[in-house]
Amino acid sequence: MKYIAGIDIGNATTEVAICKAENAEISGFITGIAKTTGVKGTRQNIRGVMNALRDAASKANISTSDICLVQINEATPVIGDFAMETITETVITESTLIGHNPSTPGGIGLGIGLTILISSLDDASVSKEDSYVVVVPEEYNFEAAAEILNKKTKEGFTIVAAIVKNDDGVLINNRLDNKIPIVDEVKHIEKVPLGMKCAVEVAPIAGCIDLLANPDGIATIFELSPKETKHIVHIAKALIGNRSAVVIKTPKGDVQERKIPAGELLIISESHTDSIGIDKGAEQIMKAVDGIAEIHDVKGTSGTNVGGMIEKIRHEMATLTEQDAQNLLIKDIKAVDTLVPQEIQGGLANEFFLSKAVGLAAMVKTEKLHMEKLAKELSVKLNIPVEIGGIEGEMAIKGALTTPGTEKPILMVDVGAGSTDACFMNSKGETKTVHLAGAGNMVSMLINAELGLDDINLSEEIKRYPLAKVESLFSIRHEDGSVEFFETPLEGAVFARVVTVRPDGYSPVPTAKGLDKIRQVRQDAKRKVLVNNVLRAIKKVSITGSINEFENVVLVGGSSLDFEFANMVTDALSYHGITSGKGNIRGTEGPRNAVATGLLLSYFENV
Repeated sequence: MKYIAGIDIGNATTEVAICKAENAEISGFITGIAKTTGVKGTRQNIRGVMNALRDAASKANISTSDICLVQINEATPVIGDFAMETITETVITESTLIGHNPSTPGGIGLGIGLTILISSLDDASVSKEDSYVVVVPEEYNFEAAAEILNKKTKEGFTIVAAIVKNDDGVLINNRLDNKIPIVDEVKHIEKVPLGMKCAVEVAPIAGCIDLLANPDGIATIFELSPKETKHIVHIAKALIGNRSAVVIKTPKGDVQERKIPAGELLIISESHTDSIGIDKGAEQIMKAVDGIAEIHDVKGTSGTNVGGMIEKIRHEMATLTEQDAQNLLIKDIKAVDTLVPQEIQGGLANEFFLSKAVGLAAMVKTEKLHMEKLAKELSVKLNIPVEIGGIEGEMAIKGALTTPGTEKPILMVDVGAGSTDACFMNSKGETKTVHLAGAGNMVSMLINAELGLDDINLSEEIKRYPLAKVESLFSIRHEDGSVEFFETPLEGAVFARVVTVRPDGYSPVPTAKGLDKIRQVRQDAKRKVLVNNVLRAIKKVSITGSINEFENVVLVGGSSLDFEFANMVTDALSYHGITSGKGNIRGTEGPRNAVATGLLLSYFENV
């Protein structure tokens, strides 16, 4: 019996289809899947290919040595990164300004005074005429600190606030005779300048600070000039929505700024070059990108943030593919607007502010010679002939046509992890394809950045599963508002937490963000990337450049398995009178395995 394998190397997964071939007849399809190893289209993919092939072979009760031919797809890598509109690094000279938002500050209100070490309150030189913000280092526990503050208040000192190293704000405040605002968890408390004017503000539970989140409020407290006020605007922005804050100004404290220009994207076609500033935002960038019929390359202006990002992508791919970086061309980019947390350099407690950013996914076109090298190395590893099949979009539409009820003409959109492919096949079998940057991985990247998670695996989980809030150990409220009750208690680790609802249970999301905020970020990311790219792909394969040219779309690819993506696409396309549905490859595989199946079908059509 002759067995042939089709292998689709994707950005996230490698999919295999094995079939029996006898007398030009094919039958007995078996599928396998494994995680892609390395960046798509590089030699690091071989281990993932081997894993997927073994998975399929074991299901077919054969050995990989029984396979007589392997067909692989042309793998085009897609890499995502962020280009900030403006990166402003604020170096705080002598702690000119700091902003902080601990989870459990103590007290309520606004205190303005001079900073002083708690141990210095015993110095005879300390005047009782001034108001003081007391700095409490790590060696003072909450009982000792409260006792000293109470004692000094009785002696006539005016203590208006406190800054504490330990997580003791509430404990200290509970023991004070005279309640004051207290900000705790200040990591680098030794850097707090002493003898300087300081403002500490703590809002009520569930409230937000007012005065210190307003540039004019800060300017009023510290008597700043208009020029100085401009410098602290981003500090005030960083404090918006916080429950607590500390702002300090020193006489020597000049705010030093180093601004890296956002830069311009240079979109190069065969006839001309268009430039668009990254600070214009994603909408204007994509208008420029889509205004060019075929992109030859994309570059960024040197010495700028986007220029550095583009060249980083180019050099990373050059290293992986063992090619000259100058020969690597970027054939498409996908831009989306987002907000990402940026650390305030020089801060005392890991302070952040939200900065406007543009997320970019870039599709790098590598030489076919490199894919031939990959096929040759894989052939040696497997001891099986390995050939490069056709274009991914054309292979995917052949697989999509195995969905029951489909026929030519057909429009297919393959939404994977790194790219979005679309192909239209007319009644004569003629095709038009497009290969676009941006898909599931970019969604995860946006979720990771906007929620400040620094954990791409957690971002993937948030993308893939619905959310719920654990209201008690015996009940949860799902994100759609429905409540589910349990006879046995849930684990204590998920109590009062937002969780992802996985098939195998509930996993807590380690962030202070609420369920509604997490869901909003997740859905916005999918609309910006997945839904928008589906619309973009359909326009590019249409003859007239209009979405209204089509009546139906078949969705395939790993991202089509997403629990809410298909409904989002249906809603978006309904405005254009188009229906959409998930493919069901060979009537058994759902939207997966379209390319791998198409590779096999294409091979036998040409035998």
